[in-house]
Amino acid sequence: MRQAEPDRPRLHLVDATYELFRAYFAQPSRKAPDGREVGAVRGLLSTLMVLTRDATHIACATDHVVRSFRNDLYAGYKTGDGLPEELASQFGLAEDAMRALGLVVWPMIEFEADDAIAAAAARFSNEAGQVLIASVDKDLAQCVDGTRVVMLDRKNDNAVLDADGVAKKFGVTPASIPDFLALVGDAADGYPGLPGWGEKSAAAVLSVFGTIERIPREASAWGFKVRGAEKLAATLAAREDEARLFKQLATLRTDVPLTEGFEDLAYRGARPELRALCAELGMPDLVKRVTRWRD
Repeated sequence: MRQAEPDRPRLHLVDATYELFRAYFAQPSRKAPDGREVGAVRGLLSTLMVLTRDATHIACATDHVVRSFRNDLYAGYKTGDGLPEELASQFGLAEDAMRALGLVVWPMIEFEADDAIAAAAARFSNEAGQVLIASVDKDLAQCVDGTRVVMLDRKNDNAVLDADGVAKKFGVTPASIPDFLALVGDAADGYPGLPGWGEKSAAAVLSVFGTIERIPREASAWGFKVRGAEKLAATLAAREDEARLFKQLATLRTDVPLTEGFEDLAYRGARPELRALCAELGMPDLVKRVTRWRD
């Protein structure tokens, strides 16, 4: 388990799709002079301006399109169906606004934003004193590593979730999160898990065996008591292929091609074009909140 090194740079990895959704549903509607809805972009920029005040290194990942390779694996996986048009129309604009703020942006098409964050956490954790993943998405808990790679809950007073916190919250280690989600399902991503398996039973079994593959298919071999163990074991045995598929869906990819090096993620301030963009969107007051500008 690796520990954070406070005297070295800290890397913030932002799930900008989540932040845009949060801003859309939390902030009031706001129209640009040309009539476009821009309330979510304003909320996103406001959040990131706070985050960049003390940031040394930072990057943002977005779901440029909602579909990914996972939709080819499982027909029920989440899509953009039902996404409010006033939110969908702000995705591209949000990416432009983040770049104008001086941030590195990874817009995902084949992969998901979570995959880019997982890849960056794996790639840069040795160069950063600490990696802070700004998201509450439980998928990303699998990236947590000791206190070196942690999750930052922007919604809960910037609470930090390290490896001990993941174990306390889910009952399993970060490495077992994909297996945990495969058993209990993830409604947000559109896969149901296995019938009968709940969070308590999944945590109890995985805390002993670690992975789906290592769980004996006969409850008599478990060596400890779990409510409904016989039925749970039988379900896993009968639906093993589904469990493995759901685990594949839950497992974040760390092979996303990221072209930047660690120092490319150093935050050097907002770009001059941010002034023009904010004026165009009818929010020139945001410029006053910027504390760093590029030379």
